[in-house]
Amino acid sequence: MTRTPEKRQRPEPMQVVKARRDAALKALLSGVPYIQFLGFELDRRGDELTAILPFDEKLIGNPLIPALHGGVTAAFLEVAAIIELSWTYLREDIEAGRIDLARLDPLHLPRLPKTIDFTVDYLRSGLPRDAYARARVNRSGRRYASVHVEAWQDNRARPFAQATGHFLMPLAIPDGDG
Repeated sequence: MTRTPEKRQRPEPMQVVKARRDAALKALLSGVPYIQFLGFELDRRGDELTAILPFDEKLIGNPLIPALHGGVTAAFLEVAAIIELSWTYLREDIEAGRIDLARLDPLHLPRLPKTIDFTVDYLRSGLPRDAYARARVNRSGRRYASVHVEAWQDNRARPFAQATGHFLMPLAIPDGDG
């Protein structure tokens, strides 16, 4: 008895996968007006995210040095952490098509993690230039997550700020009516 080989489903073209991922990230960023005010951007290489804070004069807190405002730095780190954490737990649903990207806009976003606490270490002044940040999820469970994030400008080995945050994860919404 000969077996006929099972016909495999062709994988989606990479440009379709990239477009879906980029649309999901754009929707996450566009959902918060303060993120838009800061001019926050994301660079996605595969599944690695780098947050970008393009320099703008409005971000200066101390014009004598000049240095980035500490609140802007903290917001940049916190947003980078939340986006990385959200991307980590939403990616599977996005890839499986369980999140309707056609409906993904600022009014129809998945629920985001809520900050429990967020501790920022200011290591040196943020200079008047673009800043970058990468977050790493240390632990993520059903209810709680811990994330570390570092921000740098010209040299990734010399961060100007770092933070650790703890987040309450959104409750999973059961399928069907509920």
